[in-house]
Amino acid sequence: MQIHVVQQNQTLFEIAQTYGTTVDDIIKANEIPNPNNLVVGQTLVVPIIGRFYWVQPGDSLWSISRKFNISVQELANVNRISLNQPLQIGFRLYIPQGLKPRAEFNGYVEPRGTSVAPILENSAREAAPYLTYLAPFSFQALRDGSLKEPLLNNFPAIARANNNVLMMVITNQENDQFNDELGRILLNDMNIQNKFLNNIVATAKKYGFRDIHFDFEYLRPADREAYNRFLRKARDRFKQEGWLISTALAPKTSAGQKGRWYEAHDYKAHGEIVDFVVIMTYEWGYSGGPAMAVSPIGPVRRVLEYAVSEMPSSKILMGQNLYGYDWTLPFVKGTVAKAVSPQQAIQLAARYNVPIQYDTRAQAPFFRYVNEEGKRHEVWFEDARSIQAKFDLIKELKLRGMSYWKLGLSFPQNWLLIIDNFNVVKRPT
Repeated sequence: MQIHVVQQNQTLFEIAQTYGTTVDDIIKANEIPNPNNLVVGQTLVVPIIGRFYWVQPGDSLWSISRKFNISVQELANVNRISLNQPLQIGFRLYIPQGLKPRAEFNGYVEPRGTSVAPILENSAREAAPYLTYLAPFSFQALRDGSLKEPLLNNFPAIARANNNVLMMVITNQENDQFNDELGRILLNDMNIQNKFLNNIVATAKKYGFRDIHFDFEYLRPADREAYNRFLRKARDRFKQEGWLISTALAPKTSAGQKGRWYEAHDYKAHGEIVDFVVIMTYEWGYSGGPAMAVSPIGPVRRVLEYAVSEMPSSKILMGQNLYGYDWTLPFVKGTVAKAVSPQQAIQLAARYNVPIQYDTRAQAPFFRYVNEEGKRHEVWFEDARSIQAKFDLIKELKLRGMSYWKLGLSFPQNWLLIIDNFNVVKRPT
């Protein structure tokens, strides 16, 4: 799979000719929203086997072979060049597809309102072939130990049809807000806790959930050990049913990190107790904050490097956003940015005829535009380059895989790059 960045005055025909493919194949792969009005800086995935690489200053055959994890001899042979041949800057090399590691992928899906929107169900159906887990969000725990169910609609059937493990996401939310008092009751009142676990087991059996996933957030720091004890108890109960148990964790960089989101999440204990964790490595750039990348690679790396120091890397799913944000400038505290999908971001750039830039430090694309009312905007989103950078980090740290928040936001390049980089683990019943 080739990642191509559109240059000034390039056409789809020219790009297709460069890589020996067709315009239709490129349009189909990317579901291009603007085929007749490409944006400078727009990223495309070109559906070919392997990829091409143009020699950069300082490159050698050896360094390029290391970069793409193939032998220098194979690289020389496939390009019919000598091992000792000097490489000219701009020389094109073909990089064959190498062995792909196995990885797991989860997709949260969040129905809202009184019915499941068809576009949301279709999004789950389209993503499911590339997923290990499908996670309707969420069952809300109640103070008496019962559960408020989300809209499930056809999600269990979609999971079964695609050999997805149906993930039962349980939260300590009241009125869609995480509540520490609700958490305190569930973790410390043994009568309510036992009823809570009984209700989880009965509900999981009813719908066919095979992973029980606790997303307990903003717990009191004093409940850190109570949460660990509860997870051990829940694990032992669920193992009797043959189910997995997993948790969602705030993105910490140290064991003693302060803050309401972090203190009750014990990385080392969770790594010992549960089958896997989802680390929420996103929302550095968030709807209520100033414009910046949602998941810049530097902060993401620091969180994950801390995580692998506390638990096996094989238990870690990197959290990844499928959305970006459109901020109005100058940023005013109390204002809220609008969420956009990668496809919507490209359409905005095309509409206002502005180039897409790429921040190499954050490994994220962005652009700025002025709307019809004269207001300045800044948009950060995801593209093939930014997601490939995260996939490379998964491979480097040997993580279990990736978890997406959330389905329903169109990003076709992501799914193609999954299968180009990994063999997706399936867990059939």
